[in-house]
Amino acid sequence: MNKALLEQVIEVCERAGEAILEVYHSSAELEVETKADDSPVTAADLAAHKILAPALAQLIEGVPVLSEEQEVPSFTERSQWQRYWIVDPLDGTKEFIRRTGEFTVNVALIENSEPVLGVVHVPVLGITYAGCKGNGAFKRTASGETKIHVRSLKPRLEAGEAVELVASRSHGAGAVDQLVERIETKLGAVVCKNMGSSLKLCLVAEGAADLYPRLAPTCEWDTAAAQAVVEAAGGTVIDDQLQLLRYNSKDSLLNPYFYVIGDTSFDWQALLVSESPVN
Repeated sequence: MNKALLEQVIEVCERAGEAILEVYHSSAELEVETKADDSPVTAADLAAHKILAPALAQLIEGVPVLSEEQEVPSFTERSQWQRYWIVDPLDGTKEFIRRTGEFTVNVALIENSEPVLGVVHVPVLGITYAGCKGNGAFKRTASGETKIHVRSLKPRLEAGEAVELVASRSHGAGAVDQLVERIETKLGAVVCKNMGSSLKLCLVAEGAADLYPRLAPTCEWDTAAAQAVVEAAGGTVIDDQLQLLRYNSKDSLLNPYFYVIGDTSFDWQALLVSESPVN
């Protein structure tokens, strides 16, 4: 995967982030509309989309763009796509509205259902996570660029350190609590950090957390970019059947529940799959 292409995507995401921040820091009252699926949308979502969609369409000739803020083509049409961009112009709109700063610009390139390039830009912090298949992942800040990699769990357990989870502030708390109990029973202490948007996946990618269980609904544009970063950093994202999370394989763009795993050499299966009740 071409590093030059990755840099071009980062530049476009940064421009979208600037447009978002103009709305975020505006003194005008924030207007929030509700889409058909009851999710919120703001002028910032739309401003970012208007930058991203045309710019990405020009990067690779003939490669379509699928954005949250435009009409989704039918699966009959999408199923013909071997390669396409998938975009969430503002992931974490609820966090944007709450002004927590925990929102991102997400862009991924999908090839044959696999996210092979991803950029997650955090406008408020001026941080960008990026990665592409075969070239690793990095985190870029105002002070420079650092390669990132997932961390090993076994040495930390042997040192008596806690397993660190990241979880959503808003979704799936009950199921996550049950998972935490299973992990505590088998591995010891668990520390759970709550955070919004695709930043949760990026924490696993940079070795700041071990596991992110997402046991509540998401859409494909919510996860694709950060999944590309996680996989480029040595981690994996698997669904609730323990299969690799893949894209554009069905009519619905809803993801199954999934787990973001840092240390892929660790045997997570017994912890992630709850025991079925005896009949």
